[in-house]
Amino acid sequence: MTQELEVDQIIRQRIRTLRQNHGWSLESLASKASLSVSTLSRIETGSRRIALDQLVPIAKALSTSLDELVATSEAEIIIRPEPISLPGITLWKLSTDDAVNGVNVSKMRIDPSKAPAPSELRIHPGKEWFTVLLGEIQLKLGERTYHVNAGQSAQFDTMTPHAIWAKDGVAEILGILDSAGQKAHQHDSGN
Repeated sequence: MTQELEVDQIIRQRIRTLRQNHGWSLESLASKASLSVSTLSRIETGSRRIALDQLVPIAKALSTSLDELVATSEAEIIIRPEPISLPGITLWKLSTDDAVNGVNVSKMRIDPSKAPAPSELRIHPGKEWFTVLLGEIQLKLGERTYHVNAGQSAQFDTMTPHAIWAKDGVAEILGILDSAGQKAHQHDSGN
C-alpha cells in the first residue's frame, strides 16, 4: 500500500471516528460541513477522493483543525529525545512543544554525587507530578520532607515551596508539568 493511500485511510477513519464520537449521523455532519450526505458517505468509505475544499469545512464542523485532521508524519508520532545535561542531572524531554494542554513529560536522572540537595526551595505557578523509576527521591514541600521510592508517585501544587533531590544514589523520575510549570522551568534554566 502506498503512503498516499495509507494517509487517505487515516484521514477517512478520523472523520468517521470524530463524527461518531460527537454522536452525529452522516446527515448531521454533512449539514454542518455544507456537504451532501452522499459526498460525505463516499469520503468516509473511500469511494471518493478527498479534496482540500471538503476537508476544511469537515474539520471545522468536527471542532478540530485541518492540521490535526491530516497529521500523519512519523515525526509527530515517534519522539527521539536527546539528553540535556545539567550539573548532576540528565533530562530527556519525552513530549513535543505542542503536547496536549501544553503539558511537558520528561525523564530525569539525578546523580546526588554531582547534584547535592538544593539549598533553597522554589515556587512557581503550576502543577507537577512525578513517578520514581529508580532509587529514592526526597521531595521537600514547605516544612515537610517526603521520601518517594521507586514505584511511588507524587503530585503537588508548585506554589508550595518545593525542592526535589536524589537520596543515597542515582535516581530516575518520569515527570509531568502543566503548561504554567513548564514555562517556569524553562525560565529557571535560562531558556
